[in-house]
Amino acid sequence: MQAAGYKPADVTYLALSHYHWDHTANASLFAGATWLVRQVERDAMFADKTTGTSRPGTYAALKNSKTVIVTADEHDVFGDGTVILKAAAGHTPGHQVLYVKLPETGPVVLSGDLYHYPAERTKGRSPTFEFNQDQTRASRAALETFLTKTKARLWIQHDFTAHAALKKAPEYYK
Repeated sequence: MQAAGYKPADVTYLALSHYHWDHTANASLFAGATWLVRQVERDAMFADKTTGTSRPGTYAALKNSKTVIVTADEHDVFGDGTVILKAAAGHTPGHQVLYVKLPETGPVVLSGDLYHYPAERTKGRSPTFEFNQDQTRASRAALETFLTKTKARLWIQHDFTAHAALKKAPEYYK
């Protein structure tokens, strides 16, 4: 962010795909932003006992952030269809994916952990550690319909081969 000329205080909205440690990073640095989260996910994050896949210290400051509880399956962040949080429960109770419609790059969906690797998509497999396998299957089916409708590309966060070819900050997609 710094190399691109931004700091955490410049961020207006924060949304996480889910609460696992490899997706929360330094979320507490963005406690000044408005946090967009599903109630069930927020509840899991701040439960008395969290799972071993979370590191509450990475997001603890969000507990007191200005928060918008997302209730719609598709939450249009700016009201213009360019940024949409889409419900994708299964990996965690309130997992969500992010759709962005970029002017030059076109529409892209960031998968969070709905899919971890391309083979899960092509072979219809999912990890054994899903919160709810049936929800994962339903969320994947809904996302595939959404991808067809929007003609969006799916970027799978743990796809190391594809990730290696993507631009890295301070470069960006337009």
